[in-house]
Amino acid sequence: MRGKFITIEGTEGVGKTTNIEFIQSWLEAKNLAFVCTREPGGTPLAEQIRELLLAPRDEIVCSTAELLLMFAGRAQHLHQVIKPVLSEGAWVLCDRFTDATYAYQGAGRNMRTDLIAELEMLVQGSLRPDLTLILDIPVEVGLKRASARSEPDRFEQEQVEFFERVRQGYLKIAEENPDRCVIIDASSPLKAVQRQITVALEAFWFSSEESNA
Repeated sequence: MRGKFITIEGTEGVGKTTNIEFIQSWLEAKNLAFVCTREPGGTPLAEQIRELLLAPRDEIVCSTAELLLMFAGRAQHLHQVIKPVLSEGAWVLCDRFTDATYAYQGAGRNMRTDLIAELEMLVQGSLRPDLTLILDIPVEVGLKRASARSEPDRFEQEQVEFFERVRQGYLKIAEENPDRCVIIDASSPLKAVQRQITVALEAFWFSSEESNA
């Protein structure tokens, strides 16, 4: 039986790191075997691609080059980590996946979604996440949080308008995929955010157990 694939999405400063740790605790409490990973990244090669993508640079990065690098890292990540783990029946918890490409490169960079969909099919085939939690927060609040934690990477140096498009991209994804995506109000206090996450995880767990019965 294939394991379950959970992805966590959101713009800058939504609290993914803290809440991924919370989800790991939930998975451990259920005695589930799982791997926690991230995109871009997840393997030595894909982590090198991550560094290429995130490092601030004077050279303007072509949007097409950025998109292809994203999927190059994803192809390696799927081949080396995600698909083998799922095939063993374990769960995968991933910090961002292809929804981020639709949000950042599609909505943010105004790239054609049909091109992204072609690459998605080439790299992933029919594989899609089983559950996606989209942490949502007003852009300016998120950017303020992100700027307080570290020096901005190449993406974090973008203008507010870019992140507004990204946020709207995520909301559109959630609207178009209601069976898979759950929007979490990440502007709430942490305990309230994690209550929302728990409700979503428990509902997913219950439906998974029912389907396996």
